[in-house]
Amino acid sequence: MASLKELKGRIASVKSTQKITKAKQMVAAAKLRKAQAAAEAARPYNERLERIVATLASRVTASESSPKLLAGTGKEDVHLLVVANSDRGLAGAFNANIVKAAVLKARFLIAEGKTVKFFLIGRKGRPVIARTFPGMIVGQFDTTGAKAPGYDQAQAIAHEVSDMFFAGKFDVAHLFYATFKSALAQIPTEQQLIPVKIPADAPAASNAAVEYEPDEETILADLLPRNMTIQLFKALLENMASEQGASMTAMDNATRNAGDLINNLTIQYNRSRQAAITTELIEIIAGAEAL
Repeated sequence: MASLKELKGRIASVKSTQKITKAKQMVAAAKLRKAQAAAEAARPYNERLERIVATLASRVTASESSPKLLAGTGKEDVHLLVVANSDRGLAGAFNANIVKAAVLKARFLIAEGKTVKFFLIGRKGRPVIARTFPGMIVGQFDTTGAKAPGYDQAQAIAHEVSDMFFAGKFDVAHLFYATFKSALAQIPTEQQLIPVKIPADAPAASNAAVEYEPDEETILADLLPRNMTIQLFKALLENMASEQGASMTAMDNATRNAGDLINNLTIQYNRSRQAAITTELIEIIAGAEAL
């Protein structure tokens, strides 16, 4: 059984940890409000841009002159998985869930005989992916120098990924991130980046009543790289909100658990102290009777 001194030290240690987790919870809550607002504000623009691209793409007949980001390479042999994680921990299962979704996709593709490569955003996903798929990480974008995700970061990532695509290093690119729903729910999300996937409900060419000048292919050649940057920017914003939500929840749970542990240790301390006092009284009484 632990001594009174040991119990007192453990109580003080847990109380110190509880102060830290409480402070981190408050910081995450403050950051969450801003990150959530940014993610929600970007969604309408992102959705509208996707619809415009889908509408234009539905009017284009695949040919050699079609933008490569739309037409693809004509093959689906090599897949690049772009996995967006954070650089920090203490966010519950936020990073693990994104990595798990990417790992499942990689195993599925490998089972179909495809070649899989990884491009990582952030540091937290690297250890698991490097251990599970050694030698398959072909690129990584460092986000440690940024306090919050920015459009410039998304643009730099888009340039790196598109350069790899035009160099013939992969045929299809998939993006993995977490869509923010609430502080309690962050949904691992997969999105095909390259080639652009046209939704099944996209307007048919025959139903379109708009004539474009210049032609659709010229517009798409300029719009598709911008669209990829916006999709990556959206993923970074969703990840930031999801990370702060998961961190707030994790720190709240840690604070509650610390409180429960403090209560249990306090009960043990009081019982041990009472037992020690009782033992001391018995010894005093016994000594008095001996006299």
